Amino acid sequence: MLFRHIPFLKAVFAYSLTAFGGPQGHIGMMVKTFVQKRKDVTEEELVEYNAFCQMLPGPSSTQTVMLIGWKRGGIPLAILTLLIWILPATLLMSALSFLVYYIDTRNVQTNLFLYVKPMSVGFVCYAAMRMMRKSVRNIATYGIMAGGILATVLIRSPWIFPILLVVAGFISNFSDKRIVTQVSKPKPIRWINIWLFVLVFLIAGILSEIARRQHWEHRRLFNLFENFYRFGSTVFGGGQALIPMMLAQFVNLPLKRGHNPYMTSGELMTGFGVVQAMPGPVFSICAYTGGIAMSTYGPLWQAAGSAVSIIAIFLPSTLLLFFLFPIYQNLKQHVIIYRALEGINAVIVGVIWASGIILFMEINRTGFDFMSLVVVIITFCLLQFSKIPAPLIVLGWLLLGWTLH
Repeated sequence: MLFRHIPFLKAVFAYSLTAFGGPQGHIGMMVKTFVQKRKDVTEEELVEYNAFCQMLPGPSSTQTVMLIGWKRGGIPLAILTLLIWILPATLLMSALSFLVYYIDTRNVQTNLFLYVKPMSVGFVCYAAMRMMRKSVRNIATYGIMAGGILATVLIRSPWIFPILLVVAGFISNFSDKRIVTQVSKPKPIRWINIWLFVLVFLIAGILSEIARRQHWEHRRLFNLFENFYRFGSTVFGGGQALIPMMLAQFVNLPLKRGHNPYMTSGELMTGFGVVQAMPGPVFSICAYTGGIAMSTYGPLWQAAGSAVSIIAIFLPSTLLLFFLFPIYQNLKQHVIIYRALEGINAVIVGVIWASGIILFMEINRTGFDFMSLVVVIITFCLLQFSKIPAPLIVLGWLLLGWTLH
């Protein structure tokens, strides 16, 4: 069974090495790799998966690629997909926790990765254009999409995503023309996943508090697991939403209690700056943060800090995904949920368009950069009108940035 999925896992690995730009850029790479090239899922399925994952805490792009693996080979393949997807970024960010004092992160971001952000905007536009053809077909869905764009651009809050999904689903239920035409066999609900989620949450909290009160020698490792498990259970809005949480937990809170902080704010922001230029999930910054937090205990404990942190941040969202997705598949056969999907899919397209707009605005924050617009247009045209593989497009922009600067 595993050998049958080796080509898919190779594609996931190649995707993990070239998926720049955070969750906004990742969706464009998914369309090119898993929809257009490999046909593992349809565009409608990818939009649906992404919409569902936006409603869950944790890394939405990671959960989306896991669902692609789940569709092909069930939960075992979904777990393998997760491990392969996070491996390169996790190793790079763990290594960064050892090298942070020896590299100039500004050169890394301004040279090799100079064109990565505008390239990501090109991928976002490509994904939004293709998805719009499938999900936006009438005046109502065009209006929902436009509303999603405006709300996302104007209200810069991670909570806007679940709110938009609920509102869009409510609006599309005013139409009674769409009915469920195909009823599939109910999916079994894996209750063990939600029990594990709650049990780990409780045990992690208890052990962390005992370790703190009794001053265990390596108590910080228990504290890190509890902190990141809690973050992974509650954070919406992607890896960017982790930064204020980590700043409060690892820098400000120890200072308030009269203890040494786990790291300085400068070290934390260095990691956040570098992870923006790395392929893979932005949540991989947790490997760096855990390594920095345990660096005073020696190299082995520093490596353990990276490993524990990355396990803790991805575990809760994985357990919730495995529990809630079968429930969602059963619920969507009810007419209210079925009708809601049209509005939800349309607003997701709007959110993707808005992500590209926001990213382009950030690139040009200090003044309009004509070259960034050129990169966006060229990237979009290469994806839309050529058969050049997406990884080669990414490699081309990386090499161009490296050679010109």
